[in-house]
Amino acid sequence: MAKTDAATQEKTTRLQVAAARQEESGQGIARMPRSAFQALGITEGDVVEVTGKRSTVAVAMAAYDEDESLAVIRLDGLQRGNAEAASGEHVQITKAESQVATRVVFAPAQREMRLQGPTQALKRNFFRKPVVAGDLVATTGQQPVQNMPAEVQRMFNAPAYALTQIRLSVVSTVPKGIVHIDENTEVELRAEYEEPRDPRAGVNYDDVGGIGDTIKQLREMVELPLRYPELFTRLGVDPPKGVLLHGPPGTGKTRLAQAVASESDAEFFTINGPEIMGSGYGESEKKLREVFEEATRVSPSIIFIDEIDSIAPKRTQTPGEAEKRLVAQLLTLMDGLEARSNLVVIAATNRPDAMDEALRRPGRFDREIVIGVPDEKGRREILSIHTRGMPLGDKVNLTELAKTTHGFVGADIAALAREAAIEAVRRIMPKLNLDERTVPQDVLDELCVTREDFFEALKRVQPSAMREVMVQMPDVGWDAIGGVDDAIEKLREGIELPLKNPEAFERLGIRAAKGFLLYGPPGTGKTLLAKAVAKEAEANFISMKSSDLLSKWYGESEQQIARMFARARSVAPCVVFIDEIDSLVPARGSGQGEPQVTGRVVNTILAEMDGLEELQSVIVIGATNRPTLVDPALLRPGRFDELVYVGTPDTRGREHILKIHTAKMPLAKDVDLTKIAEQHTERFTGADLEDVVRRAGLNALRRAGSEVKEVGQRDFMEAIKDSRATVTSKMEAEYKKMRGELKKRAAEVKPSIGFLTDGMVEPVRDKKHGDDG
Repeated sequence: MAKTDAATQEKTTRLQVAAARQEESGQGIARMPRSAFQALGITEGDVVEVTGKRSTVAVAMAAYDEDESLAVIRLDGLQRGNAEAASGEHVQITKAESQVATRVVFAPAQREMRLQGPTQALKRNFFRKPVVAGDLVATTGQQPVQNMPAEVQRMFNAPAYALTQIRLSVVSTVPKGIVHIDENTEVELRAEYEEPRDPRAGVNYDDVGGIGDTIKQLREMVELPLRYPELFTRLGVDPPKGVLLHGPPGTGKTRLAQAVASESDAEFFTINGPEIMGSGYGESEKKLREVFEEATRVSPSIIFIDEIDSIAPKRTQTPGEAEKRLVAQLLTLMDGLEARSNLVVIAATNRPDAMDEALRRPGRFDREIVIGVPDEKGRREILSIHTRGMPLGDKVNLTELAKTTHGFVGADIAALAREAAIEAVRRIMPKLNLDERTVPQDVLDELCVTREDFFEALKRVQPSAMREVMVQMPDVGWDAIGGVDDAIEKLREGIELPLKNPEAFERLGIRAAKGFLLYGPPGTGKTLLAKAVAKEAEANFISMKSSDLLSKWYGESEQQIARMFARARSVAPCVVFIDEIDSLVPARGSGQGEPQVTGRVVNTILAEMDGLEELQSVIVIGATNRPTLVDPALLRPGRFDELVYVGTPDTRGREHILKIHTAKMPLAKDVDLTKIAEQHTERFTGADLEDVVRRAGLNALRRAGSEVKEVGQRDFMEAIKDSRATVTSKMEAEYKKMRGELKKRAAEVKPSIGFLTDGMVEPVRDKKHGDDG
C-alpha cells in the first residue's frame, strides 16, 4: 500500500460498512459523515485507504443527508469485496496519497469474457481515479452522481467504455501501491481472464435491485450463521438450515442466492433440478449425497437448488419411484445436517405448491421468502443496475421509465435495456463498414442510447409476470372522461386514495373498499372509468370478460378465476375489471334453468373477494347495465362495498365529452358545441356523442371530398338527425328507482330476480304481496 508519513498515520477513523445506492455502483466512491472528514483532515475528492481483511482505495464523498449522524461508510459491492468487509462489519479509514502511474495492466474479471480494442477509452474511463493492484474495478457510464462537487464530478464524466458495465481486475501497476492514471500513463488491456489473488468477480448485492427488504431477511438467515456461528452457540439455538425463495419467474431468485454466497465468503454449490436426475437406479440420490458431502467438507458453504419443484415434487401426485426416492433422500440429507456444520441450503421455485410439503417445515426450510414483482422504486433501482455502463442520452429519465414499466420483473428490465441498446446499434449500422472487423473510434464515441430507443424497445418487451392474463397500464386519465363527475369523485376516494396513501387508512383504523360495482345505461363510460382509475392510481389493470372466464370443462371456470386473483396478488397494486359481470355472477336459485357452472363461479368469486383481506392493494371493479341480475350476496359490504351509478351526462358533461372527441378535429368557426350540448343532445350518452362527432366528420368528407379542411355546424346538425339517444326517459326513470333498491336487495334473504323488457331490467313483482322490491 502507499507509504504515508507519521502525521497521516495517526489520523484514522473506524466506520461501519453499509451498501451504497445502486446508481453509484462501480464509481469507486466512499460516502462518509462530516465527522470522519474532520477526524482524517480531508476534503471531498481526497483519496482514502479502506482496510478490512485487506486494503483497497476510494474517493471520499459526503454522506447522504439521512446518514450524516451515523458512523457508517457506504461502499459498493466491488469495494466491499476489495476490502473483504461485508455490510455491518467495521473498517479502518486512513488518508492516502495517490501517485501517478507510469503503467497499469487490466484484465477481464470473468473467465468467459474476451476483450479487445483500443485502450484509449479505458484510459478516459479511469482518468484520475485511484486504483491498486489486485482490486476489481468497473467501467462506468455517464450517469450523474448526486451531491458531488463540480471539480470531482468532472473526474467521473468519462465516456463509457461499452454498452454494458464491464468488470476488470487490476493485474499490476508501476509503481506499486495506490496510483492514478493520467495522460502519460501506459494502459494495457489483456484479452483473457487472469487468476486474481482471490476470486471476487461474482455477483454482489449491488447487482440485485428492488428487493432491499428481502436481502435484509436473507442476510439474517444466511450470512449471520455462516459468519458468526458463535452467536447461535451462545444463545443455545440451532442456526437456520434452509431458506426457500419463491415468486414469479425473472424476479431475481437465482441472482440473489449468488449474491449472498459472494458477500458471505462461502463456497457456492449449484444443483439444477434436471441435471441431478440419473438414468441408473440410485444414481440421482448418489449425486445429491456427493454435493452435500463436498459442501460439508469445505464449509462455510451454500447449496443452491434451482427449480426445486422439479426434483422434490409432491410424492402423493408423482407416479415415478425415482422422484419419490429423491425427495426422501433430500429430506434425510436436510435432517442430517449437523446443527453447526456451517452449511445453508437455499432453494428457489416459482411453484411452491408443487413441492413436497414435508420439505416446507421448520428444521428443513426454516423460512420462506416471497420475491414479488418490484414496485416503481424497485424498478428504478433495477434500471440503474442495467444501465450502469450505458452511455445514456440527455433526455433519458429512469424515473419516467420506471413509471411506464408496470409489472416488469428484473429479467424484463434487463431485456428492455438490451433491446434499447440494439436499437442504438441499429441507428449507427449505416456508418459501419462490414468488411472491416473493427468499429471506428469516432463512431464508438458518438454511440449513445436515447429516450426514443427505450420507448421503441417497450413496444417489443412485454412483462413476463403477466403474459397469461392481459395486464396493461391504461393510458386514459380523468381528463379524458366527461359528464360523470360524481362517479369519478367516488372512485377517487375509494381507490386512488387508499392505493396512494394506505397509511392514512391505517391511522384511522378503517379498511379500504374491496370492490366497486359500476352500473348504469349502456355507453355511459363504465369501462373507461375503470381504465382511468387504474392509470390515476398508478396500478396495473387486468381486464377480463365473462366469456374468458367461463369454460365447458368441469372446474375449469373456478380455476380460471382463482388464477386471475392469484395473478392480481402478484402484480399488486392492481385493479381487476370484470365487464358485463351479470353474465358471470347471476343470482343463484333463480330456478330459470341456470347452468350449474354459474352457481359454482359465484361461490368462487365470493370466496376470493372474502379472501381479499390478505390482498393488499387489489381492488375489483365490476360493470353491468343489468344490476338486478347480479347475485345479491355480492352486493353486501366486504364484497362490492360501493355501488356507483354512472348515468347519462348533464348539459355541462355533454359539452365536455364533445370537446374531448373534437380535440383533434378541425372545427369551423360556426360550430357551437355549447348549443349542440344544450339543445340537441338530451339523454345522449358518451358513446352516442362520440357517434355524433364521427358522423359529422363523415358528413364533411361526403360534402367536400378528400380535400376537406374543416367540419362545420351543418355537418353536426345532419349527424344529430341520423343519431338518437340510446337511453329512453323510461329507462332513465327505472335506473333512478333502482338506485335506492339495490342495497335493500342485498339485505333480503330471498334474492330478487330480474327480467328484460324493452332492453331494460325490471324487478319481478312478488304476486302474493304485490311487492315491487
